[in-house]
Amino acid sequence: MSVRLGINPIGWTNDDLPELGDDIPLEVCLREAREAGYAGIELGRKFPRRPEELRPLLARHGLSLVSGWYGARLRDRSAREEIEAMHDHLELLAALGCRVMVFAEVSGSIHGRREIALSRRPTLGLAEWARFGERLTEVAEHVHGRGLRIAYHHHMGTVVQTEDEVDRLMAVSGDTVGLLLDTGHLRYADGNVVDVARRHAQRLAHVHCKDVRASVLTKARDDDRSFLDAVLAGVFTVPGDGAIDYAPLLVTLESAGYSGWLVVEAEQDPAVAHPATYARLGFDYMSRAVTAAGL
Repeated sequence: MSVRLGINPIGWTNDDLPELGDDIPLEVCLREAREAGYAGIELGRKFPRRPEELRPLLARHGLSLVSGWYGARLRDRSAREEIEAMHDHLELLAALGCRVMVFAEVSGSIHGRREIALSRRPTLGLAEWARFGERLTEVAEHVHGRGLRIAYHHHMGTVVQTEDEVDRLMAVSGDTVGLLLDTGHLRYADGNVVDVARRHAQRLAHVHCKDVRASVLTKARDDDRSFLDAVLAGVFTVPGDGAIDYAPLLVTLESAGYSGWLVVEAEQDPAVAHPATYARLGFDYMSRAVTAAGL
């Protein structure tokens, strides 16, 4: 395979809902991720943030560090201020050999606020896009100088959520800004995953493979639920257990020459969805799909 399969620890411990998986030790998460077959894992809130602590911990479990989420506030501060704020995070990723930084604008975001419906999310005004793109590009160029690429994560409840907003972001930013394509978030936002992958094939830097339960998603939209209420209702699951057909996307990635990570990710309550079971389900499905696509 020219791609590698990784996993996000959010199935074991949720960063936005601390009560989900708070009792699951990090060692259990790492052991079960490797036993499921994954080569790497992204950061979560229980991970040590010092290279000299994290490196041997991951090595003991035979895992690479894939990347880690960074929440930016470029609407509120300059590119230089953002670069200073991200310094420690960027240095950790660089020290562990990561090639991408998962990056999302979180100014005013409601994805972590259970009491606020998704219809009340923040948006960028027409006059804001150009300035936002300039600041983002400046930050991305700095990250590129450290040997990584920004992988911008469109995300429910943030200013870049819809397919149109992904297109606009790519238009106002430079090529150093890569795109993190998240299948579950784009499907939630009623976007077309394959179309976005085709249009921005040369900007694809990272892929999150998240599936959706169609009936739960329909109700979440109809009821205008908050993002976290939808998560608790079970809107997300791993590939192979939901409504998304990954075959067309993987063929598109193969045609584009994509050779990065495919990260299985699904926010679920570990008391309901056994983490090791779903990790294995996602790995087995993605392994078969990747082989069939020739990746």
